[in-house]
Amino acid sequence: MRINADFTKPVELHPSDTSLSPSPAAGVNRTMLDRIGDEVARATTIVQFDRDKYFPEHTHDGGEEFFVLEGTFSDQYGDFPAGTYVRNPIGTSHSPHTVEGCTIFVKLWQFDKNDTEQKSVNTNDQDHWVDGDHKGQRVLNLHEFESEKVTLQKWDAASAKTLATPDKGMEVLIVTGELQSNGRAFPARSWLRYPAGTEVRYNFTQDTTLLVKTGHLDQ
Repeated sequence: MRINADFTKPVELHPSDTSLSPSPAAGVNRTMLDRIGDEVARATTIVQFDRDKYFPEHTHDGGEEFFVLEGTFSDQYGDFPAGTYVRNPIGTSHSPHTVEGCTIFVKLWQFDKNDTEQKSVNTNDQDHWVDGDHKGQRVLNLHEFESEKVTLQKWDAASAKTLATPDKGMEVLIVTGELQSNGRAFPARSWLRYPAGTEVRYNFTQDTTLLVKTGHLDQ
């Protein structure tokens, strides 16, 4: 299976451009944003879990990175409420479950083998946030390894941003709020991806939170 698998092409997906489909596990549905492979795949996905879902322990052979969008995701290491960012490197394992149900944005098989830091960050802690480089922007740095960088960014309504996408591209998930790009409005759960050198302009029509990842899109 190949979905948005050409990283040299820009992709801007409004929620209406995608669809929810069942996974092989009962009570688990997903929106596939990009994918190379079948059930074992390099994949970027929004996954919805019904309440009271429990899964056996499994190992992340290609690593797992996720951000909790709704509800609480749990494993033997703790409970991760909405707004938590988690990295489980290659070779780590866990037994996940959710009591109330949850929705996560997850990336699989996209870890550098030398990036071995396992972490979770509760982005609801305002002490972690700092002023950004642009007016109306606040930033929380989540992870950095070699060229790869992950941040959560808050933008005030009526702010604007123009940039050239850095080397190895940029990927954006709209967590809350709305922005306009190329004359189209993108609300929460929209997903945008650009190859290096793409000029991007965003106009923020509401207070908006973005999950931004750069420097990771090797073809």
